[in-house]
Amino acid sequence: MSQYNLNLGRTRFGDTAHAGNLMSREDAHQLLGEWVSNERLRLHMKQVAALMKAWAVEKEGADDITAQAWELAGLLHDADWEKYPESHCKKIIEELERRQIDPAVIRCIASHGPKYFGVEPESKMDQMIYVFDELSGFIHAAALIRPAGYEGMDEKSVLKKLRTLSFAAQVNREDISDAISRIDKSLEEIIRFMLDHQKDVR
Repeated sequence: MSQYNLNLGRTRFGDTAHAGNLMSREDAHQLLGEWVSNERLRLHMKQVAALMKAWAVEKEGADDITAQAWELAGLLHDADWEKYPESHCKKIIEELERRQIDPAVIRCIASHGPKYFGVEPESKMDQMIYVFDELSGFIHAAALIRPAGYEGMDEKSVLKKLRTLSFAAQVNREDISDAISRIDKSLEEIIRFMLDHQKDVR
């Protein structure tokens, strides 16, 4: 993911007194506008946000506030990647702690790359952001080289690309396998869900 040592050196984030405190979508997008100029990176975060929200609602039966928390974690998980690559994850965590955001959201962001940040995904929200992160970017890369984009794309075509190690070589297949091993769903089922829910995100 990076040539920098990104280990956060802690596993507790935020203050439980701030549970339920969330940023509005407008404030979250304003932060992205200030920190992220790369349109592809912004699209990635929007896609992960859409996946997180959809999963929370459809698979976890989440209420509106919980779904918003999942969405916020997805939207901001890479917010500091472009501007502060040497402090990726640390900067956005510090910013959200300063804003007194729900610690579950902050911990979710901290756990989206356990090998890099040293934070194990524990909650279902943590686990799913880890599942969606690398795989979302990979699926989008596969769609970009298809004349019809996402149209007609299926699980088999994505799996074939995953086995082609020269394609999107920067995507860590081990991270994808590790993330899937932590949940009770198959890779094929996850890919199908992602194809259905990220294709229309702009």
